[in-house]
Amino acid sequence: MTGRRGYYTADEVRAAEAELFTRVPAGMPMRRAAFGLATVVVDELRSRTGGVVGRTVGLLVGSGDNGGDVLWAGAILRRRGVAVVAVLLNPARAHAEGLAALRAAGGRVVDRLGTVDVVIDGIVGISGKGPLRPAAAEMVAAVDAPIVAADLPSGVDPDTGAIDGPAVRAQVTVAFGAYKPVHALAAASCGRIVLVPIGLRLPEPGSVQLDPAEVGAGWPVPGPFDDKYSQGVTGVCAGSAKYPGAGVLCTGAAVAATSGMVRYAGSDTEVLEKFPEVVAAPSISETGRVQAWVFGPGAGTDAQARERLEMLLATDLPVLVDADGLTILAHEPELVRGRAAPTVLTPHAGEFARLTGTPVGADRVGAVRELAASWNVTVLLKGRTTVVAAPGGPALVNDAGGSWAATAGSGDVLSGVIAALLAAGRTPAWSAAAGARAHALAADLAAHAGQAAGAPVSAWPLLEHIRPAVRVLRELGGG
Repeated sequence: MTGRRGYYTADEVRAAEAELFTRVPAGMPMRRAAFGLATVVVDELRSRTGGVVGRTVGLLVGSGDNGGDVLWAGAILRRRGVAVVAVLLNPARAHAEGLAALRAAGGRVVDRLGTVDVVIDGIVGISGKGPLRPAAAEMVAAVDAPIVAADLPSGVDPDTGAIDGPAVRAQVTVAFGAYKPVHALAAASCGRIVLVPIGLRLPEPGSVQLDPAEVGAGWPVPGPFDDKYSQGVTGVCAGSAKYPGAGVLCTGAAVAATSGMVRYAGSDTEVLEKFPEVVAAPSISETGRVQAWVFGPGAGTDAQARERLEMLLATDLPVLVDADGLTILAHEPELVRGRAAPTVLTPHAGEFARLTGTPVGADRVGAVRELAASWNVTVLLKGRTTVVAAPGGPALVNDAGGSWAATAGSGDVLSGVIAALLAAGRTPAWSAAAGARAHALAADLAAHAGQAAGAPVSAWPLLEHIRPAVRVLRELGGG
């Protein structure tokens, strides 16, 4: 799976660990994990305090192997000249060999951490479910130092990233052997993520994240014999007298995402005022040759809007449905269920609930897969981490790295970008995931540009940074 980061469930990792234990001496996987964890902590100490010797690291140690990893890491740190203190949350079930190693190296067991430079969270591992128990929650709440999580932040579900109560929020998470879904779905709780290989043999992942270089390498660019038609003609049916801005943003995004041509079906004169290169027609039937459509942003939900959506879905072209279009489908799902041509739905959580009749719930990946399979469509669920699923394929996740794109009109921009990729012939799932990656990068660039660096982003600056974001991705992809 070149260029992609795979995510593995707790069950898959446990199965791979069991197989590993048949190939290597007992204790070796834990030592590998502990050495990697200690190395990351040393780097943190150096970057935050300027040194290692004489610094103090606190360990929050639960039962089982996760606690053992942390105790062994503490022993390694102690031999590097770091003072190490450990709180055992369940002393009777502490990992015996790890605890002995820590004590032999000069580490101390204490009731409270006190003042430390870095804390290692080893409370629970991938077998842990639910929020932190009261004693652990109290300990974590009292921490006033950066936290490095061992494998995952305790209190966060390893498979869904759900947080149902008190949980650790780490500055760094050291993933042992494999990335888990939590590392994408709860990235804000994980902080920076470092993978430490321990020799696992893993199956094909059920969830993956596209590498920016892969996105850049696959982004459509004109070849020596291309013309405006062969590069992809994007049709846009968006905006209305009530919401003219939605049409402007969606159309502008299709232009910025390097469509060979963008055709606009509607009477919104603001679209042409902003983008004179767009070819406009008053209706869908008069639009001309199009290779993919986007429908919905600001389009309305009246009878005329419904008729336009039905007309587009009756074609054999790829159609992306967003915003008002999703509201129409929530009332009439038969318009799209079972459609043979590619269809992409891009709901936020509220729209998803209207489409399915139930909230997304804790398992976002499972919910998106179920909708994609039952309706035979590709679904992109919006959020800081977007989740994309198409029938039969792996889920594609994209952590935006922040919430700069959480702004009105942002979804209109995303729809236009994805539609441009569909028009260029890219697959629906790849188009959705790659569009989300470019959209997130554009939001980040917009947030840190000019005199307003660090200020909230509005949709227009985000749109203006789509093209620079694509350029960055292309450079990463070798283009």
